[in-house]
Formats: sequence, C-alpha cells, structure tokens
Amino acid sequence: MEPSTVYFTDLHVKAGNSLLGKFEHLITRAGIDRIDFADKFVAVKIHFGEVGNLAFLRQQYARVLCDHIKKQGGKPFLTDCNTLYVGYRNNALNHLDAAYFNGYNPLATGVHSIIADGLRGTDERLVAVEGAEYVKEAKIGAAIAEADIIMSLTHFKGHISAGFGGTLKNLGMGSGSKKGKMEMHSSGTPMVDAELCIGCGACARNCAHQGVTIVGHKATINEKNCLGCGYCIAYCSKGAIMTRWDEAKPVMNKKIAEYAKAVVDGKPTFHVSMVVDVSPECDCEPFNDLPLIPDVGMFASFDPVALDQACVDAANKQPVVNDSAITEHDHECHHHDVFKMAHPDTDWEAGLVHAEKLGIGTRKYNLIRI
Repeated sequence: MEPSTVYFTDLHVKAGNSLLGKFEHLITRAGIDRIDFADKFVAVKIHFGEVGNLAFLRQQYARVLCDHIKKQGGKPFLTDCNTLYVGYRNNALNHLDAAYFNGYNPLATGVHSIIADGLRGTDERLVAVEGAEYVKEAKIGAAIAEADIIMSLTHFKGHISAGFGGTLKNLGMGSGSKKGKMEMHSSGTPMVDAELCIGCGACARNCAHQGVTIVGHKATINEKNCLGCGYCIAYCSKGAIMTRWDEAKPVMNKKIAEYAKAVVDGKPTFHVSMVVDVSPECDCEPFNDLPLIPDVGMFASFDPVALDQACVDAANKQPVVNDSAITEHDHECHHHDVFKMAHPDTDWEAGLVHAEKLGIGTRKYNLIRI
C-alpha cells in the first residue's frame, strides 16, 4: 500500500489570523472539498467531554468544520454514543446536558447534537465487519450507521486501557452502542454489585433470554442463558450491573479497529486530530491532569490509521512536561514512548497494526506541513 498523506499545521499565529482560520485552511488543503456533501447527512463524530473535564476540544473547532460542510451543501450533526460505565453521559438526556454545558449546543455550533444510540444506548444497527478476527457484527449507534458521510474530530490524548485515544478509538469505541462497548471491553458476561442493586427487576424484564433473575431481592446473572448483550446494563438505573472490563488490552484495541472499520466502510470519510492538552486520561474522566507533553498542532487526513500514526509519532518527539504524570515512572524501557510511560501495561500499537491488516488504512504516511 502506498503511503497516505497527512497534513499538519502548528499552533503559531500572527496578527490577522487565528487558530480557527488555520483550522479551516488545514481541512481545505487536506482535500475535504473533494467529498460530495450535497444533501448528505454528515455525522461528525466527536467527544463532548465529561462534566468536570476541561481537556476536551473547544466547540469553536466543530463550528468551523460544520459551517464548512454546510457551505458545500451538507447536513452535518455532531454525535457521540452513550457511555457503558455509570457516569453523567450514561443516557441521552444527561449526555446532552453535558454536551450543552461544555458548549456543544446549537447556538454555539450551528448544528444539532445527536446521541447516536438513543435514550438508553440500545438504538443500534448491526454492521458486518469483513475480515474481522473478533467481531462478526459491530453494534453501531443508529445515527452514525445511517449517516451518508463520516467525519471525525478527535482530541488526541492518553488512555488507561488503549494507551492513547486517537481517531480509531473515537470512531470505533465511540460509535459503539452499549452492547458494542461491552463487546469491545469484555470477553464474558456482566456482573452484579449486590450493594447497589435494589431488586427493581428492570434488568430481568428487559432481558429476552432469561439471563437475569431476581433472587432474594437482588439481581443474579444466569451464566448459561446470558448472551452478553448488555441490555441489563442499559436498563439498570443504579449502575448495579456492569461489564467485567476483562478483555486483554491488545485484543480490545483490535476490536476497536474492527468497529472503526464498520463505521467507515463504504462511505466517504475525513478526519481531523488535535494534539493539544494531551492529558494522561480520556475525556470520559470528570477531571483532567496536567498535559503529558507541550501542545503540538492540528492534523488532517482521509486515512485514520496514518493520522493516528502521525499523531503518536509527533507526540513522542516532544519533551515531557515537568511534573506531569509520566515523570513519576521509570521510563528506561520505553524509549520515550510517552503513552507507554503513562500506561506501561497498554499496547497502543496492536490497534494500528490490526487496522492496517483490515485495510482501513496504512501506517506509512507523507507529512505535509502547511
């Protein structure tokens, strides 16, 4: 496979310009206008940020991207799927509250924000994944699966399980319904925290396979019947039923790649990644620590694999920020891999290798600085 082209611009500006101006110049030079947007629904996959986190991307970048798409006749919307874990963005109503609180509201962005997998995280479409090793049918949020064009706007940062959260993770894990997220995170069935369970029976009533029963006013998972669909997790209002989070980290990254393939296959796509405020943890956390490295800049490409590789390469060329989380670890064995320094037991490279194998893109790239 020939190398892909990745475009880059730094964060320096002079009088008469702005970062938003550089952002639009970047996406234009990278070729976004080669896509026929006319009368097409355009899903702009983004992370709205957890309440309390301040490392997520500012909504102004999304505004510029969506305005540009509208000028080309497209119908963009900002979108994400509900979280699997119990948090503020666990259902569509709270998720939209978080999005609006963080500035992703129609007045600021000029477009609607849609939670792609619906109220409880169960509104999904099954998408076959050609050549997949782990996922036969990806469970993708309906609004993303039904969109005509896929865009992604990614905040590039660290991640406790994936190593880093880049474009593939934004597309793959981020587009999975609750059932899909459970499939990526876990190799087994869910479990019950008896202390949190109130025995309301909502889980049992919404299980189609008698995989949950109420015994002694507490939910119990029937391992023989449970299919691991995650519906009980979606319907538990107390967060008493949860995934085991037991999937091996390299396998999880491979599953993320397979979900990303399900999202982009057969559709026009374009991707932007911002290597700024590179926090050690995901924007799903209700906090953000000091960045690991100085801000680098903005990257854009039609190839999400090359884009992730370019971003991680650029990040690993940066000095470590003094007093950041990675100054607390022994780094001798990681050769200035800042994401291995932050999370030594992760394997971010496994996802990129698998994505290349699946034909999503290539790790080889030519970087054009503008």
